[in-house]
Amino acid sequence: MVRQQLVNALGIKYIKLHFTVALLEDTKLPIYKVSALRGGMGEMLLRANCICDRNCERCDFEPECIVHKTLYSKYNLRPKFVTAKDSIGYILECEDDRETFRGGDLLRFNLILFGKAIVYFNQYIGAFLALGKEGVGKGHSKFQIISITDTRGKQFLIEGFKDRKQHQLYTLGEYGSYRAKQIQENYSKHRITFQSPVTLKHQNEFQNVFQMETIWEAVLRRIYMLECFEGMDCSIYDCMNLEGNKMPVIEEQVCKDVFVTRYSSTQNKKMALWGVKGYAELGHMPDELLLVLAVGELTHIGKNTSFGFGKYKLT
Repeated sequence: MVRQQLVNALGIKYIKLHFTVALLEDTKLPIYKVSALRGGMGEMLLRANCICDRNCERCDFEPECIVHKTLYSKYNLRPKFVTAKDSIGYILECEDDRETFRGGDLLRFNLILFGKAIVYFNQYIGAFLALGKEGVGKGHSKFQIISITDTRGKQFLIEGFKDRKQHQLYTLGEYGSYRAKQIQENYSKHRITFQSPVTLKHQNEFQNVFQMETIWEAVLRRIYMLECFEGMDCSIYDCMNLEGNKMPVIEEQVCKDVFVTRYSSTQNKKMALWGVKGYAELGHMPDELLLVLAVGELTHIGKNTSFGFGKYKLT
């Protein structure tokens, strides 16, 4: 019963788009490509939709601006701890760390849309179609989109045109249940591996080693932010009771500091983002904790998730 209540509480809808693009010429791209993809996506959204001078603070149309509804989606219920611009509605992922590409090489990346951001998925797709013609990154590397599929392989592009048929949506609870069952069937001991840098704080201190309590709280916090984004009445904190569910112990870990340089067009300067990569071997994992931690695979955790930070996988 507790497990089903938890799944029901994780009712936030999502859709995951898998992009495959072909580079049209020999080029170089950064190791961490999400920042370049996000920056390019934002620029294409601005070009297509901004009807003023990009001075958002003085724009009369800001409340209805499509760019703000896609890049900086607003919470229905804003959490007290959120002070930065909103960017909770989407996540970009790219695990390809190659820097050198030949013309014709394929690059794959993912775009995950949550809740009300899903309604704008044609805006996101249109931005990447335009970005392919303009070019991504410092070298303006042009590409052609070969395919866009959902998790089950259903095409979003047919002969270059967006397919507007209804697509399957899933919930965080469905994802967590599926992954938890998959993990339990295949692994007797568990490991959490951070595939992109993660930036976590505990008691206002940045963490340069993995602490299970900090990771757990970051997952709950992220889910709660999405609940506030959707304006849901229920809260993950109300459903998650740790009494009788002992937090798994980190038995061994390997981690390293990672610095990622990105260029901020709004501040017109380079910025360094810091995080930690590595893995931690975990002790016994109660079922409910495994389900919620599995959800964190999808949502990412910590700071700078819109730049691809905080992606992990459980095994």
